Amino acid sequence: MKQLVFIFLIITQSILAQTSFDKGNNLYQKGKYNEAIIAYESILKSGQQSAELYFNLGNCYYKLNKVAPAIYNFEKSLLLNPTDNEIKNNLAFAQKTTIDEITEAPRVGFSKIIQDFTSIFHYDVWAWICIFLATLFLLCFLGYYFSNTTILKRVFFTSMVFVLLFLVGGFFAAFYEKNIDDKERPAIVFAEVISIKSEPKSTSEEVFVLHAGTKVLVLESLNNYKKIQLADLKEGWIEKNAIKELK
Repeated sequence: MKQLVFIFLIITQSILAQTSFDKGNNLYQKGKYNEAIIAYESILKSGQQSAELYFNLGNCYYKLNKVAPAIYNFEKSLLLNPTDNEIKNNLAFAQKTTIDEITEAPRVGFSKIIQDFTSIFHYDVWAWICIFLATLFLLCFLGYYFSNTTILKRVFFTSMVFVLLFLVGGFFAAFYEKNIDDKERPAIVFAEVISIKSEPKSTSEEVFVLHAGTKVLVLESLNNYKKIQLADLKEGWIEKNAIKELK
């Protein structure tokens, strides 16, 4: 009986979510962006989420010139669908409206070579590449096993070696990118203007100022402050209620 009730609740929530989503889409088409936001966010409050939902929310906030929530929702959408070019394009447009211009610190040395290689694809894409290569390796093995001539056996054996090398490289890239993604704690600044302190207290020295929409990485938390790092590697302490973490 409990299982039937649980299934019924899931089905009911799905129907209500779809209804709210369609309602939000209709309101967006009519230019009623605030009302559309209410409809979309009611779905999030029910515990459901999707890349399309966050994308539509981002578009609503962008239309209302609310840069921080627009970027936040586009970033959330991209986390769920990291290969979608439309999300990337809209995020780029929203980022152009931010005040802070932060230049990413260049990577150097061997770590740059590794990151340049692994960052070609998202770790999900690397995983699919590994599955494809594993399948190709199996086919090469079968070709080698059932070949009747020495030449074909050599061809398939050589192919197996190369595919295995690529498979190991793909597995390493997927693992490396996933490890980086798990460690990172990205966040978006929601305060219109906020002073970044040298220490986690209000009386400490101001090191720089940030504005709404800027993306930061959270390094640690202490009381009502969080230590952040920018893309240019500048660090400081920010009030925890001034940012909203993406994960």
